[in-house]
Amino acid sequence: MMNGGELVVGGGGRVITFWSEIPMELLLRIVCLLDDRTVIVASAVCGGWRDAICWGLTRISFSWCKKNMNNMVLSLAPKFRSLRGLILRQDKPQLVDNVVETIANSCHDLEDLDLSKSFKLSDRSLYALAHGCQKLVKLNISGCSSFSDNALAYLSSCCRNLKILNLCGCVKAASDKTLKAIGYNCGQLQSLNLGWCEEVGDVGVMSLAYGCHELRALDLCGCVLITDESVIALANNCLHLRSLGLYYCQNITDRAMYALAHNRVKNQHRMWGGVKARDEGLMSLNISQCTSLTPPAVQALCDSFPSLHTCPGRHSLIISGCLNLTSVHCACAFQAHGSVNTLTNHAY
Repeated sequence: MMNGGELVVGGGGRVITFWSEIPMELLLRIVCLLDDRTVIVASAVCGGWRDAICWGLTRISFSWCKKNMNNMVLSLAPKFRSLRGLILRQDKPQLVDNVVETIANSCHDLEDLDLSKSFKLSDRSLYALAHGCQKLVKLNISGCSSFSDNALAYLSSCCRNLKILNLCGCVKAASDKTLKAIGYNCGQLQSLNLGWCEEVGDVGVMSLAYGCHELRALDLCGCVLITDESVIALANNCLHLRSLGLYYCQNITDRAMYALAHNRVKNQHRMWGGVKARDEGLMSLNISQCTSLTPPAVQALCDSFPSLHTCPGRHSLIISGCLNLTSVHCACAFQAHGSVNTLTNHAY
């Protein structure tokens, strides 16, 4: 509390007259209320503040830094050794490999790293992370178009705790070879974005399905090579799948829809065996531009998964561009129709 312009701390009434005298615990509580840019400024106030912040800080974002991000991270990363979350998302590519190498050499407890849109980074960065940041749980390298599948496969062999991985737009890195490695090494994976990774085919997705049974969310939008075999493998092996993106996967046919619907029925029978008592199944599905699908197959899927909605405001079954599927409706539409009929009958 403030007393005559002085800061009084604790029940003992200790008076603090200089900012540098603020106890570490109080300073860290104050820092938690600041934005990331102000935290960086605060770390330069004095040696005590710098040491406290560097010791206590576990998450920081440099996305606000539009210039000189490289120099700033190079100077601060060796000090922030307790970091578990680091956001380096950029509007304009700045990061270069030696910055990521410095992070990997200093922040060995890092669990969450966002390097999205880092177009200047090469495989050197992935190899550095594989050696220095093996505790990674969440990695976003979307838009990093220079990475190769060899480097990403190697990273998966070292970072086996990965649960969330965003490879959207990583055309060179995301291949069947990479997915084989991920399926073999990363059994805890729960979310994977492969949007617009056009080299991904059935072999890779099937390897993923066989190895990553904990998958909850998979985005295959724009993966134009995949066929029904990929979806059937996912339906048979990934029983916890909640979100699936198949936008513009025009090789997908009714077989895939019926496989998802029929496996839902089988999974419900397994519940009593202890798989999971409350299993809502698919809650989000994007089949836009999948023009080979027919209404009966998609309706069967919609009937099997009550959480898939076509009604206004709750679109979790996305069918835009499929004019032949306009007759497909979720359970809400049938309930509404039943309510109208009931009211009409009572009126007479």
